[in-house]
Amino acid sequence: MNRLLVLSLLVFLWPARILAQQFPHPQPATPHDFAVMPWDNTPSDPELLRGMKDAGMNIAGFCGAEDVERVRAAGLTCILRDLRLSNYDWEKVPPEDQIRKDVAELAREFGSNPTVLGFFLNDEPRTSEMPALGRVVALLREAMPGKLSYVNLFPYREGEQAWYTNYEDYAKALVDVVHQPFLSFDNYSLSYGGMGDEFFTNLEIVRKVGLESKTPFWSCIQAVAHFGYMVPTDATLHLQVYSTLAYGGRGIQYFTYFTPERGNYRMGATDQFGNKTPTWDALRRINYEIHALAPTMAGLRSTGVYHYPDVPKQGQPLSESRLVRWISMVKDEDGYVPPSVAARFLVGEFEDEKGQSYLMIVNKDLTYSFRFDIEFKREVHNVVRVNPYSGRAEPFRGEQNWLAPGGGILLRVE
Repeated sequence: MNRLLVLSLLVFLWPARILAQQFPHPQPATPHDFAVMPWDNTPSDPELLRGMKDAGMNIAGFCGAEDVERVRAAGLTCILRDLRLSNYDWEKVPPEDQIRKDVAELAREFGSNPTVLGFFLNDEPRTSEMPALGRVVALLREAMPGKLSYVNLFPYREGEQAWYTNYEDYAKALVDVVHQPFLSFDNYSLSYGGMGDEFFTNLEIVRKVGLESKTPFWSCIQAVAHFGYMVPTDATLHLQVYSTLAYGGRGIQYFTYFTPERGNYRMGATDQFGNKTPTWDALRRINYEIHALAPTMAGLRSTGVYHYPDVPKQGQPLSESRLVRWISMVKDEDGYVPPSVAARFLVGEFEDEKGQSYLMIVNKDLTYSFRFDIEFKREVHNVVRVNPYSGRAEPFRGEQNWLAPGGGILLRVE
């Protein structure tokens, strides 16, 4: 082959080769380490299931018995939604012998099937339904100790609600009465151009209950436009995911992956015609970041969460941090950000099992990127960034102190 042609081909191919080496797809976290799932019934179409896998899901959602094998073939797991349990009236469940019969049948059919992580029981239960849920969960745990039960809580909202009188007590009931091994809740607060403080208050309460009971939590976030809620973007997905991570969350659920065929629902990851939308690409990007960070996050314990400068209800100001004295926006001399714009930050603090400190800093603005600077309350010898694309530790320097709208960064403070 002509030497000049060879050199030309090498020059043409070299950038792609560098990118392939530098940014391989991260190894997916297991659902038990970090759950990533659509809040949806699983499809039967193998191509749609492969699309979920490609988007970075490790749980396909809520499957029927007829789809378990298709889910396995796609390399995913699922939570079984079976009418023998999910169709109970939780205010008046059947006698215990009937429940035992239903549970025994499910144990024979799926108890040893690793594709089935557990069983869907109820979404957004009232407090009065918790005791019956607890009885069923106890029988499931007795028959299948390794399987999860799935109950998802209502969101926190200001004022007294019909389904609970105190949200912290409501969340505690999922642990103390239902005995679910993880907390799960949904909160959609992105509307009319911004994120409502109730999203952060919900995270505050669930984090508190989770730490006190040593129970991990999964957050179900907004991933489709509907009612007055915003169209999902790279920024809205990043803000919700990185805020959940900053509060110590161990699971992300997306409501919803398939755009419903009603009302004003639009721009879910897959539209009403089965086509992938720009939301699918944004969702895949943030999921890959989750998987890259998950090995580090799995070994961390949340020690504090702080907001600056504005603080949501039940939140803590940055002045309460044990590690950070202040965090500020670096003045932009190039005019990218208008002088009237002020940065808003969320800071999550963590420790690993050896007492090593970590920080997650989140840009709460959905429009502007910011550079930031940090002053610590103690002597710091080194700051290391955990790369959200590779998961590798690397020096924190140069342009690493820029945060995209809704973006976050995980730092190790030495």
